[in-house]
Amino acid sequence: MRIEKASGEHFNTVRAIVRETITAVYPRYYPKGAVDFFLAHHHDAGILEDIERGRVYVFSAGGAVIGTGSVKENEIYRLFVLPAFQGRGFGREFLDFMEKMLFAVYGEIRLDASLPAQSMYIKRGYEERAYHKLPANGDYLCYYEMRLKRE
Repeated sequence: MRIEKASGEHFNTVRAIVRETITAVYPRYYPKGAVDFFLAHHHDAGILEDIERGRVYVFSAGGAVIGTGSVKENEIYRLFVLPAFQGRGFGREFLDFMEKMLFAVYGEIRLDASLPAQSMYIKRGYEERAYHKLPANGDYLCYYEMRLKRE
């Protein structure tokens, strides 16, 4: 697996990974209003700004970009692996990279975990700090605020 900082030429790929993963996976966990919220939340301008600020990483397998994740200070966010590559260890390897990078600077990592990702983070030792249930387009969006402390 190859990991690199995203550049402007990765914008369309990052956007496609985010949208494909949300539309394929999230409807199994969230009502339509919440899925629509996630799609709007991860909007083009935000992705582009994060790429320009050097916050976005992409990871590739077999020469194709299959996932993306972003960091801001001690926070990991917008972490997505294409559905066809989920459950094969790519997300775990990418998180190993991100955690090592952040723990070199910070004593704690924070993230907001969607329902599909929550169990993965718990298995990695993250602790739930808060549960949030927000109204979203006539439905509800639920997520967990999680933390992992450096050992």
